[in-house]
Amino acid sequence: MSNQLNNKKIAFLATDGVEQVELTQPWEAVKNAGATVELISLEEGEIQGVNHDEKKDRFSVDRTIDQVSADDYDGLVLPGGVFNPDALRVNDDAVSFVRQFFKQHKPVAAICHGPWLLVEADVVRDRKVTSWPSVKTDLINAGANWVDEECVVDEGLVTSRNPDDLPAFCDKAVEEFCEGKHSGQLAEV
Repeated sequence: MSNQLNNKKIAFLATDGVEQVELTQPWEAVKNAGATVELISLEEGEIQGVNHDEKKDRFSVDRTIDQVSADDYDGLVLPGGVFNPDALRVNDDAVSFVRQFFKQHKPVAAICHGPWLLVEADVVRDRKVTSWPSVKTDLINAGANWVDEECVVDEGLVTSRNPDDLPAFCDKAVEEFCEGKHSGQLAEV
């Protein structure tokens, strides 16, 4: 176990329909690097993980979105899955939570459909990003420079396309969380 993220606290924002591997692999990578990790969701209890459209494991929620602030964390992970970010992006508290990480210059890592939350938070303008292909147009319409690459890092914002990219995504997320604040990681809201 590495200790490069000792004394760091990382939030994972997810709800039912989260792509399980996009939650569990980054969770383990960040935890193994020494960070404290917390699962934040819309409601107390458990959330349902999926493998594409098949139900998988359930995960215990640590805190609800109305109980947290970006002030409490050093970084944020936004796993994908189609249903997960679609439900989160219509919740004002979840969108505000994401936006606050950018206002505070804190690193954020989003994979697959997770960048939908970045679109809703209006934090991708003039940023280089990647995502699942079906999110491409939304990101471009929100002002992002979308590229088809395994993993993209832009001033503390880490994005990847799909579960195949998880090794690079996890490595870069840990690296950015280790570096901490980025002056270019700013929401213009």
